Amino acid sequence: MTRVRVDLNISLDGRATTVDQTPDDPFGQDWGRLTEAYVATRTFRARVLHDTSGAGTTDLDDEFAARYFEGIGAEILGAGMFGLHAHPGDPDWRGWWGDEPPFRVPVFVLTHEQRPPLEMTGGTTFHFVTASPEEALAMATDAAGGADVRIGGGPTTVRPFLAAGLVDDLHVAIAPIILGQGINLWDDLRGLERDCRVETVVAPSGTIHVTFTRERR
Repeated sequence: MTRVRVDLNISLDGRATTVDQTPDDPFGQDWGRLTEAYVATRTFRARVLHDTSGAGTTDLDDEFAARYFEGIGAEILGAGMFGLHAHPGDPDWRGWWGDEPPFRVPVFVLTHEQRPPLEMTGGTTFHFVTASPEEALAMATDAAGGADVRIGGGPTTVRPFLAAGLVDDLHVAIAPIILGQGINLWDDLRGLERDCRVETVVAPSGTIHVTFTRERR
């Protein structure tokens, strides 16, 4: 049975975005701090950077990084995760991940821009859709063919799915940093933990991995 999953990196104060981007540094230094433990893993280096050397951490952070990709049949992203906010109306923009994105499944990008499907090397095809959370999830579930669907982010995209009770498995990797600014994942989600089994483990990096598993839907 298809489950709906979310994995996000957040700070100790709940921020899932950063605000220190510049034209010369579109991600910003704070984004590097927020995702440092994940980026250091062997899984990230192999899957995203195509590094086949075996380099990277192999502890608890890597276990969660590996789970991130396991069993996923389709993905849903916000327009910002594809980079449309930085390249509005640019028909040549093909996303942040190069010619071989790490997804390897159909990806549904929520946007008001009308774009044809974009087929990439390695099995990823981006579909650009204007849809409600329920409509997008129905499309992704159909494309997943019985595998899981991940809501890939960012937080503005994820929160409506959480608020509507559409997410079965939420994993947040809490970096031991305080950002003070940016979008807070938990805004307007009071009581989210109800009806969930909540588990917490701490990696050697200091990252706190918290999982929320819905007991019923």
